[in-house]
Formats: sequence, structure tokens, C-alpha cells
Amino acid sequence: LDSETTPRTSKTTMLRAWTQRRATSQAAHSKAAPMTTTAQEALRRMQDDPDVKREEEDLVHVKNDFAGAEEKPSEESSRDAATGTPPTDVVPLNVVSFSHRPNAQTKRLLESVGGLAKLREFTATFYAYAFQDPRIDTFIREHDDHHGERFASWIAEKFGDPTKPWSTERATREVCPFSAHGYRLRSAHDRSSAHFAAWHSPKRSAADWGSHFGLEDCRVWMRLHFLAAREAGVLETAFGSYYVRFIAHFVSVYERTAPSFARDSARWSADPANVRAYIDRGRTMPDVTDVSYEEALRQIPEDERGYTGSGAEIKKWPYELR
Repeated sequence: LDSETTPRTSKTTMLRAWTQRRATSQAAHSKAAPMTTTAQEALRRMQDDPDVKREEEDLVHVKNDFAGAEEKPSEESSRDAATGTPPTDVVPLNVVSFSHRPNAQTKRLLESVGGLAKLREFTATFYAYAFQDPRIDTFIREHDDHHGERFASWIAEKFGDPTKPWSTERATREVCPFSAHGYRLRSAHDRSSAHFAAWHSPKRSAADWGSHFGLEDCRVWMRLHFLAAREAGVLETAFGSYYVRFIAHFVSVYERTAPSFARDSARWSADPANVRAYIDRGRTMPDVTDVSYEEALRQIPEDERGYTGSGAEIKKWPYELR
């Protein structure tokens, strides 16, 4: 929800909504359609992901803040507190114990591009593309949901916005039922449930319904995402350099082979001819969707192939910097 237009909600209402959502989330998944083994593994991997678990911890802290204080820092005050000057060197991806953490450098990166307000512009542009893409749009049940606002808030919080806009919004978000292919599901309340709902979008065909994101989906998504970042003016910045690494880290929980293609996906939109060809082909990417994994690997430089994860002794990109 837009923080500038949403009326103040009482602490009691916030706490009640948070408690109700926690009580119903597991039941919602148990009532969903039967899942394949791979879908079950994908959901379990998301729920066990250190970043997702940390997001739940952040939500608990926000709940406790509601119980103990009336006022939170405003978006304007958090922007004024930052220098607005990006770090001069390439910033290492700040992953600690397998989980991305904000620090002083990421906060400076965020503020250097305009903070949450600029991210809203970026994510609104991304969803304008996503809604028109025949592959990605099938994962999106409703266009009227607050997709861009929530995504912008999530990024801002991950980079260190002290107002914690994503967790604050989640604390009061309603969980609503919807039907798809004869089954009853609940709408998203966190990142794992959001993607679970996307896999079960009623727009998906019966053959694809319930299957998790594949490499092809991730590559199309990343290309459009970085295109929007480029058009919003945030990709070719110090923030953007870090952000490509950031997305590579987070996309791994959805598809383990996808991080190797993040840099290639960012380069794709640098050539306007690629975008024109995509639109002229009915917004399809046959070079992504009609190739095998082996063929896809041959499309990227050899030194970009392979992904170690953040826990490897010898780390590869995006974790190699110290």
C-alpha cells in the first residue's frame, strides 16, 4: 500500500492482523492443490532460506515496535539522515551467514539514487513490462494488487531503509482467498507465499499450474527487470552494480542455475535492438525459452558459468569481493 495515502492503522489492528496471518499461513498451504515433489522441494527451500527466515524476524521486530512506540521514522527523515553520496569503490555484496544484510554502504547506495521514491518509479516500470509479457504475466493473478509498491519497499528495506517499509506493510496486509483450477488458495503475505501463489495463478495452463519458476522464467524476468532499472536511471550507477549482484543472490532460491545469467540479463537491455526485437516478436524471447540449458550456457562467457553460493570456501561472483 502507498504509505502516503494509507490512513494510520491502530496498533491493535496491526497486531491482530499479524497474529491472524501467522495462524493461517501454514493451513493455507495445506489446503492448496496437491504439489509435485519438485514444487514441494521448491517451497521448502524458500521457507528454509536464511533470507526468508530473516524477513520473518524483521516482521517480529516491527510487531514489537508497534506494541512499544507510536511513531516510526518518516521516509523523509531517513532520507535526510543519509549522505546521498555513493561509495566510490565497488561495494562487496554484504551476505552474512547466507543472508543478505544492509550496512552503511548499502544505505548510501540506496539514498544515492533517490531512495524509496526512485525505487517506486523503477518497479512501476518493471511491472508495466511484466504485465505485457505473455510468459511472466501468467504468474501474476491480478494487476490491481500493489506489486510495484511492495517490491520497491522490499528493496528499500533490504538496502537499509530504517522505516522498514516492507515489514510494516506486511504487518497489516489482508490475506484473501482465491480459486484456481478448482482449488482454493490464499493470497501472499510474505515472499515464499507470494511465489507459491504465483506458481498457482489461475492464468497458468493446467500443464504448468503449480510448477515453480524455471531458468527460462528467471532469465526473462531478469532481462525485463534490469531493462526497467536501466530506463529508471538506476542500473548504470554504483547502486546498479551492486543490485545485479543482489538479484543474483536472491534469484538462486527460485532456480539454482539462474545466478550465472544475471550479468548477461543486465547486458541484454544495453542494446536497443534487443528490446525492439523482443517487442516485434510479440514480447517473446526464443533465445531464452527455446534453448536447452547447455545451449543457454554457451550464450554467456565461460567465466560467468557456475555458481558456488555464499558458503563456498572459494567463492565465485557475486560473492568474490571482500
